[in-house]
Amino acid sequence: IEKLKIAINGETTASNKYLAFSKKAEIEGYSLIAKLFLAVSKSESIHAKNHSETLKKYGYLFSPTVSTFEIKSTEENLKNAIDGENYEITQMYPEFIKIAEDEKLPDARGSLTWAMMIEIKHKTFYQNALQSITVKNESGLPSQYYICPKCGNTFYKQTLVDYCELCMTYKGNFIFFM
Repeated sequence: IEKLKIAINGETTASNKYLAFSKKAEIEGYSLIAKLFLAVSKSESIHAKNHSETLKKYGYLFSPTVSTFEIKSTEENLKNAIDGENYEITQMYPEFIKIAEDEKLPDARGSLTWAMMIEIKHKTFYQNALQSITVKNESGLPSQYYICPKCGNTFYKQTLVDYCELCMTYKGNFIFFM
């Protein structure tokens, strides 16, 4: 239960942070990176919502707290995002999932696992965006993103599937960012 609360705070903070990073990227002229941050912000908010709903199933209500964060250059913001996603997929979520398994909380394990699987994608998206800054060519990045409203899974046009592989939501229900 305590780990779900930590995850809710983390995902809520990430959502707010990525929204701010999106605005900074737009100001700096990185429109495609701004779209990426905006789409991932929505995905993170869905993770927080799922963790909150899971917590409610176990009889707990929780109001998230947003941690403070700094907005720097888009390049630095991408590095920050990569570090955050890496922490979630290598340390935080594996630990939290194991605790949920040990405590026999399958709904918590499910919500945490979905989030971890999607964070792996986010890290790759951010790495590609950082590379585009390094080579000074943003044109190879996706310009359209699709977010599964049930689990937060994130797709771009070339990876779009008919059904989300995590929760089986039909693509016609996905949230579209262009």
